[in-house]
Amino acid sequence: MVDYTFVVEKICPICYEKTRVVKTRSRLVVEKRDEDLCVHYKNFNPYYYKIWICENCGFAAEEKTFTSALPKKQREAIWNFLHSKNFDIEFSETRTFPDAVASYQLAIAYQDLINGSPCRRATLNLNLAWMYRFNDDHEKEREYMLKAAEFYDRSLSTERYPVDGMSDGSVLYVIGAIYYRLGLLDKCTQYLSRIISDQDLRSREPRVYDKARDLWGDVRASKKSR
Repeated sequence: MVDYTFVVEKICPICYEKTRVVKTRSRLVVEKRDEDLCVHYKNFNPYYYKIWICENCGFAAEEKTFTSALPKKQREAIWNFLHSKNFDIEFSETRTFPDAVASYQLAIAYQDLINGSPCRRATLNLNLAWMYRFNDDHEKEREYMLKAAEFYDRSLSTERYPVDGMSDGSVLYVIGAIYYRLGLLDKCTQYLSRIISDQDLRSREPRVYDKARDLWGDVRASKKSR
């Protein structure tokens, strides 16, 4: 584990105390990528450590949120909640599967508490779905994939892109890919067609357009084999 992770100290954006968090090193070998952008790595799973948890107050979030100043109302809402719970978080550099799942569940709970960005909530739910995929829990994987698709769809109509490094085109693709993996091919084509029919997007985001075309071909093949 020492080869893949290292411990650093960060200031929690909620309690303002120093806490230890685990970061992963970049020298990881990719084995394959799923349609919905889930990456499978050799010998190590960095998704276990994507969520940072404050060992003092129990706040949990991905790195970008953890290292950013939260709006005052959001911080106060989370602080008031945590202050009443008196969390006791034991820091560990090595996470098990249950530890990793719990970290995502905490991060999702805090985003739900503050009615956070739909795109961010979608990504957290999708990442949690991937955790269950790695563990071959298909029922739970499906549950969180559906939640992710719903939040991404809400994001498209309520947020101005880019959001969290994603464009509206990439979000359309991910929703389509989610429905493809769920076997909901008609819903998948609804989103992919919005990409393929958008000539501005084709010139603006050729990689997204090409991925949508490739997945469209897979959808057609799947429909013919039914």
